[in-house]
Amino acid sequence: MATTSASGKIAVVTGGASGIGAALAGALIDAGAEVWLADRQGEAAEELAHRLRSRGGKAHALEVDVRSYPSVQQAVDETVRRSGRIDFLFNNAGIGVGGEIDSYSLDDWNDVIDVNLRGVVHGIQAVYPVMIEQRSGHIVNTASIAGLITTAGQGSYCATKHAVVALSMTLRTEAQRHGVQVSVLCPGVIRTPILTGGKFGRINMNGVSEEKILGYWERFRPLAPEKLAERALHGVFRGEAIIVVPRWGKMLWYLERISPALGRQFAKGMVTRIRRDLAPDVS
Repeated sequence: MATTSASGKIAVVTGGASGIGAALAGALIDAGAEVWLADRQGEAAEELAHRLRSRGGKAHALEVDVRSYPSVQQAVDETVRRSGRIDFLFNNAGIGVGGEIDSYSLDDWNDVIDVNLRGVVHGIQAVYPVMIEQRSGHIVNTASIAGLITTAGQGSYCATKHAVVALSMTLRTEAQRHGVQVSVLCPGVIRTPILTGGKFGRINMNGVSEEKILGYWERFRPLAPEKLAERALHGVFRGEAIIVVPRWGKMLWYLERISPALGRQFAKGMVTRIRRDLAPDVS
C-alpha cells in the first residue's frame, strides 16, 4: 500500500537551494522528513534551511558541488554521521544551456554533462552503498520530459536527461535485490530560473531578451515548482518508475512511443517555432 508520509525519514536533496530542489525540500518537510539541502550555493541553502526550521521542520544545509565526487562523498558521510542513515536521495541538481548545437562550445557540453549526468553518477556512487547496507532506500533522479521525447534547442540538456532516464531504469532493475527503489522524475516546463539559463547555465541566443525567452515558455503554461513537488512525491511514495508531470508531458511521451515519426515531426515544428519566435531583437 502506498504511503503519503515520510515521517522520520532522512532525505538528501542536491540542488536543494532553489527551484525544484527547494520545492521538493519543502514538500518533504511537510511529509515529516528530515532534509539535507546540498547545493553549490551554500548561503542560499542555509537560508532555506533556516526558513524550513522556522516552520518546525528539521533541515540542514551542506555546500556541495556535485561535479566533484569528493564533495558529494563528504556530504554523504556527514549526513550519515549526524542522522544515522539516508532513506531518500533526490539527485536533482541540474543546469541548462539553451540554443541550437551549432551555437555550442565544448565548455557548454562539459558544463551540462558535469552537472546533469556526472552529478547524478556521483550521488549514486556515494549513496547507493549506504542504502545497500541498510537494505532500504529510494533514489530519485531528476531528468525531464526532454529525456523521453525528441526535442530541439537544448541538445546538451536533452542528451544528459535521456542518459539519466536510461541510468535510472537500469539501476531500478538491479537495485531490487538490495531492497532499494529507484524512480526518475521527468518534469515538463516548470517556473524556475533555468528557463532563462539560471545561475550556472546560459542561453546561447545573442540579441534575444530574457523577456522574449520567458514569453516563449509561457505558451507551455509553466507549472509552479511547489505543484510539481507535491505531485512528484505522490509518485515517489507510490514507487512509480517514471514520474511525468504535468499530464501534457505524458501525452507527448505516449506520442513518441506510439509513433517516433510523429515525435520527430513535433520536434521539427518546435525548432521552427524557436527560430521564428526567438529571433534576435532588432534595435
